[in-house]
Amino acid sequence: MSNDLQKLTLFYDGACPLCQAEILFLSGRNQAGLLDFIDINSDRYDPAKVGVSCEQALAAMYGQYADGKLIHGAVVFPEAYRRANLPFLAWLFSRKVVQLPLRLGYQFFAKNRHAISRVLGPGALRLVQAIHKIKNKVG
Repeated sequence: MSNDLQKLTLFYDGACPLCQAEILFLSGRNQAGLLDFIDINSDRYDPAKVGVSCEQALAAMYGQYADGKLIHGAVVFPEAYRRANLPFLAWLFSRKVVQLPLRLGYQFFAKNRHAISRVLGPGALRLVQAIHKIKNKVG
């Protein structure tokens, strides 16, 4: 992993179990400390400071580099995976052919996040929590 990567803060919906699972997964891979996570429902999220309303943050994935530059949409995923030392996922999600389906898929997910999460979220979150516990015991 490159040492010249800026820290990236990801803004996520902490009320969404699938979102929680993804953040827990990424935080478990954040050995280099290049990722930070802010729940947009928490006091840590300041829409005025970030320049993104809660409604906008719920509609699209947003990230912010340490220098203040905002990114949003499908480009956030490869940047997050790069910082989590997941080079194959970073490569895959950065391919142009994947960007459009990812953007459309995320738009669908964002609009239906809570319904989808009610079905898939608890299982995904339990799986990631179990992996995280095992990793902490072994590591």
